[in-house]
Amino acid sequence: MRNEMLNIHSLASSAVMVSAVFLFCTAAVIGQSKGDAKTEIIAELNSTADGWNAGELAKYLAVYVPEATEMTGEGPKGGVEHIEQTMRGGFWKTGRPLQQLRYENLDVRMLGKNNALVTGQYILSGVGKPDRKGWFTTVWVKTNKGWRMMHDHS
Repeated sequence: MRNEMLNIHSLASSAVMVSAVFLFCTAAVIGQSKGDAKTEIIAELNSTADGWNAGELAKYLAVYVPEATEMTGEGPKGGVEHIEQTMRGGFWKTGRPLQQLRYENLDVRMLGKNNALVTGQYILSGVGKPDRKGWFTTVWVKTNKGWRMMHDHS
């Protein structure tokens, strides 16, 4: 009888241990997938700076969904074509921007599994000019091509 009790106790302990490991692993995977989305979004955002700094407007614009909007002085304007016109009429007048772009103070807040709000600061620097800084908010959506920007308020 004592051996049977020890076996039952041993089985119960094993079951508790297996359950604990399962819960720990599940929590780690859930946390990791949330972290992976944030990492992916930051990588996509940084790819815009890479395109900017290489003078490749198409690469800069590649993270926007076609129907993306941007906030202007006249309110939101739609379509990646409009965003491209804004860039060509401003920073890209000479065919490429003069200053280098980087981002700092990034904060990615998940709004469910397929949407995120990103805030941060952009810094334009170089060519003997003072740094130009500003804050931005962007809204991201998970697409079949990965994370893409659907709204830009810079």
